[in-house]
Amino acid sequence: MDESGNERGLLGIALPPDFADSRTLYLAYTALPDGAVTLARYRLDESRLEVLLSQEHAEYSNHNGGQLAFGPDGHLYWSIGDGGGSADPFRAGQRLDTLLGKILRIDVSRSCAPLAYCVPGDNPFAGTPGARGEIWLYGLRNPWRFSFDGADGSMWIGDVGQGRWEEIDHLAPGRGGLNLGWSCYEGLEKFDGGGHCVPGETHTEPVFTYSPYTGGCSVIGGHVYRGREYADLAGGTYIATDYCSSTVWALRPDGRGGYEQAEIGEMPTQVTSIGTTADGEFYVVNDLPGGLHRVSFAREEPTCRVDRTVRAWGTGTTVDLTVTNTGGTPVNGWTLEFPLALGQTVVSDWNTDLTQGSNVITAADASHNGTIAPGASITLGYLASHTGDASPPPRFTLNGDACAVGR
Repeated sequence: MDESGNERGLLGIALPPDFADSRTLYLAYTALPDGAVTLARYRLDESRLEVLLSQEHAEYSNHNGGQLAFGPDGHLYWSIGDGGGSADPFRAGQRLDTLLGKILRIDVSRSCAPLAYCVPGDNPFAGTPGARGEIWLYGLRNPWRFSFDGADGSMWIGDVGQGRWEEIDHLAPGRGGLNLGWSCYEGLEKFDGGGHCVPGETHTEPVFTYSPYTGGCSVIGGHVYRGREYADLAGGTYIATDYCSSTVWALRPDGRGGYEQAEIGEMPTQVTSIGTTADGEFYVVNDLPGGLHRVSFAREEPTCRVDRTVRAWGTGTTVDLTVTNTGGTPVNGWTLEFPLALGQTVVSDWNTDLTQGSNVITAADASHNGTIAPGASITLGYLASHTGDASPPPRFTLNGDACAVGR
């Protein structure tokens, strides 16, 4: 196994549905001598490793992907990054003649010579000239972790961004052949770093993005919580985190075609993977120094609330924010952080010292309103231009603590 570089080594392990009888594991790793991303079958009863599929990955040590998971259809899914470096140097994301920048779907329950596996006949590019039949999804940068919701079979993907946007995708069962955008798009916007766009392509947008300007660097995709212990708090909620910020993101379909979203806490430092037990309870692993941690959820009442008043017209909008201290102690000096919708740019502000980094706003007190007594409120606001989306900020943190959001 090639463990050189920060992102090489053992990347993923999957147990097949018949593991109790077959005593077989599936492994994704980078192989010696040149870091090829490799899928292998390991038979515990024979201590024997059988390589099934390999993709060259010698030029750069990063963006290996590596998630393995058996889908509800019984097939094995495997994610591979775009080949590494930056800005998709091989234009792999949009190409169908390479496994780089893809999620694959193969049948490992049988072999179809000369392959040690079979390409399912209903794969979207099976039989397409010039395309790799193993491809299930394309247009990915580094889909380090993805998962299937055990309740509805949908797929959730955390795809690591270049530097402006980390993204999460949510796809209905059986939606193979979708183009998730990279490197034509990063998140919801056109990638301006020399990306590759294919004329006439239709791209599937992520359901959630966030900017690394919040202190993050790499999204760590997780799972939908289907356990029993915290079902009343987190049941049906997708949980993800970030390797650098440790922020815990919670997403849940709102029943109207959108998603509820919230920051609900923090993980231990540098979480690399989120896993579940057979009963659906969550554990995480982290590096430096390395550990296994059980995840719990608890109900905490927010100590702040933000109410929004929005007036939009043409290409402009004004947003007035009322921040209320709902806790029991005074706030002495405050910083309010929140994201703007894509295409919004702050033109002016009032009652605050406001800065914008990418889509992230940091609004600090203006000295005369720096103290918020329990039960008291302060107001601030801003004028912004927009390119069509005049929606108000969906979430806020006050001095790092998540706030309830009113009207």
